[in-house]
Amino acid sequence: MSDRVFSADSEYNEQRWATSPADLTLSENQVHVWRNFLHASQEVRDRMLSVLSEEERIRAGRFYFERDRQRWIMAHGVLRILLARYLHLEPEKLLFVSNEYGKPALAPLYESRLEFNLSHSRDIALYALTNDRQVGVDIEYMKDGIEYDELARVSFSPNERAVLRSLPQEAKHEAFFNCWTRKEAYIKARGMGLSLPLDLFDVSLLSGKPAALLASREDPREAQRWTFQHLFPGPGYAGALAVEGSGWQLHCWQWV
Repeated sequence: MSDRVFSADSEYNEQRWATSPADLTLSENQVHVWRNFLHASQEVRDRMLSVLSEEERIRAGRFYFERDRQRWIMAHGVLRILLARYLHLEPEKLLFVSNEYGKPALAPLYESRLEFNLSHSRDIALYALTNDRQVGVDIEYMKDGIEYDELARVSFSPNERAVLRSLPQEAKHEAFFNCWTRKEAYIKARGMGLSLPLDLFDVSLLSGKPAALLASREDPREAQRWTFQHLFPGPGYAGALAVEGSGWQLHCWQWV
């Protein structure tokens, strides 16, 4: 099955998550986003656990609920296998480092240009990979019963809150999660976590409008420095991608 290619210069109304070719390569000016369903057989879960580091296994063991533990193992095991596929290395031998805010990266010894990011919510994980560009991805399960305006008060900028308040109630659900995932993708791409105040920048949130960083009060040039893309992980989920620069093409793959 061939992949469907999307330009980062335009929005699209659907997404096809294609099976990747055997000779998968990440070319210049490409961004690859992978979707992984986190439910799996015991055999697959055991394989994912086997490639994790001892530190990762300890972290997985801290989850109170078995369901959450298994989801974490699946998400991070597949991350290792994906990275190993691009780097032509053994997944269990991969080494990572983290910046001062906790964002992971490949250890310097690999001298790799590969940048990556992982996000998972409920039963789906997304992985974004590219070369020589900062990248962030986010997925959220769009649960009901959200107090949109109250949550926006502590998580959105004044401009975003004003747009959300102006919408009819039936439109707020999608707009809220559009905003949430785009803000999360951006701060993950920046690698600064919540040390970057969420009210310091504005993203688009209206359905049918392009995903974008609209303004930054940290640095006005930021809005021209980043390209956003709305993602469609599946029914009931919202997704967003933030990539440094422009002129790249998006390829969407399904982990099998």
